[in-house]
Amino acid sequence: MRQYSFSGLSKAAIQKLVLRNVDANNNIRGTVEDIISEVKAKGDGALKSFAQKFDGVALDSLFIDKNKIDELAATISPKVKDAINIAYQNIKKFHQTQISKEEKVETTTGVTCWREVRAIEKVGLYIPGGTAVLPSTFLMLGIPAKIAGCKEIVVCSPPQKSGEVNGYLAYVAQLLEIDRIYLVGGAQAVAAMAYGTKSITKVDKIFGPGNQFVTMAKTLVQSTTNTAIDMPAGPSEVLVIADETANPVFVAADLLAQAEHGVDSQSVLVCISQATIDQTQIELEKQLNILPRKEIAAKAMANSYTVLVKDLEEAIDFSNEYAPEHLILATDNWKPITNKIINAGSVFAGNLTPESAGDYASGTNHTLPTSAYARSYSGVSLDSFVKKITFQHISESGIKNLGKTIETLAEIEGLQAHKNAVSVRLT
Repeated sequence: MRQYSFSGLSKAAIQKLVLRNVDANNNIRGTVEDIISEVKAKGDGALKSFAQKFDGVALDSLFIDKNKIDELAATISPKVKDAINIAYQNIKKFHQTQISKEEKVETTTGVTCWREVRAIEKVGLYIPGGTAVLPSTFLMLGIPAKIAGCKEIVVCSPPQKSGEVNGYLAYVAQLLEIDRIYLVGGAQAVAAMAYGTKSITKVDKIFGPGNQFVTMAKTLVQSTTNTAIDMPAGPSEVLVIADETANPVFVAADLLAQAEHGVDSQSVLVCISQATIDQTQIELEKQLNILPRKEIAAKAMANSYTVLVKDLEEAIDFSNEYAPEHLILATDNWKPITNKIINAGSVFAGNLTPESAGDYASGTNHTLPTSAYARSYSGVSLDSFVKKITFQHISESGIKNLGKTIETLAEIEGLQAHKNAVSVRLT
């Protein structure tokens, strides 16, 4: 990992350092625009063609149905089922606490205002399946969609070489009572859900993480259709803040946990101790060499770095500039600094709280903003799957109490018809 000293970095240098996943030459954008155009023009035929090109699979059908899902789900071991069940229950418990309890308020005598929650009718869930198939993402997206009450849930995931999905995704589909999984990946899956094809329903909002091509596709369809997206969730990243109480073994493991996601992932260590940095570097080499995904992790680590800071406050300053997807506070002294965290997707507090817990089973959602979008986006929650409609009711006393105020404001804006709509009710 490259090393920097915070004191030696200018403001401009910090801005350059925290910048990542930028498509400066529009190479990714151009490729994605071509894919979207192909899907719009040729629909299912384009999706099958892309499955052959990108996934190396010739598909007869673009989906697997409930019978096949049940068959595939039966192939996984009881141990894995138990693990998925525990994760399912914890994620469900956490997201159920987010159910909104809207209250009515009388803003003026006779004027009552309130909000009511409605589920987004049709949602699309993208479950990555490139170098790793992620049943955990299916849980993270499917559970809140179900709790929210979305009427139609479209699930897309790249086909495996078998032309199917694995048993883990199938078992999650069983738990969620989802009867169909579409065998479509990448930017083409996003295009299919945004525009619709003969097989795939056009949805109102698309959810799910992915590589830079998926992220670009989500960004493009949001600006060219009436389909919304959860957030620009691209390549995974972690920032670890460590002090002298941190365990270098744990820190190295956390950095590598993100690095193995993909070659475009990034792991950043911000540390107040040079000794801890040096010990972590040694541990990184030890642990990296025994990882099955060693080559992927090594490339990601080559794109990663450490920053030496003087104290935890300076560490938080850098972290807020970086705005990490995952922020680990590898310190026993985390409680006094949490209120200073402004920009982060999800925070993991203390030396015994690995980011992997949030990825899988603690209960919080792991679909989070990356590439500094934590400055303006939240991670996926139950709120992501609902909209809130405002209501108001005005009684006879209410229109008398508020009417003159509305008339005055409409008059100064020069909107006579607005004023008249009140005036006719006051006569």
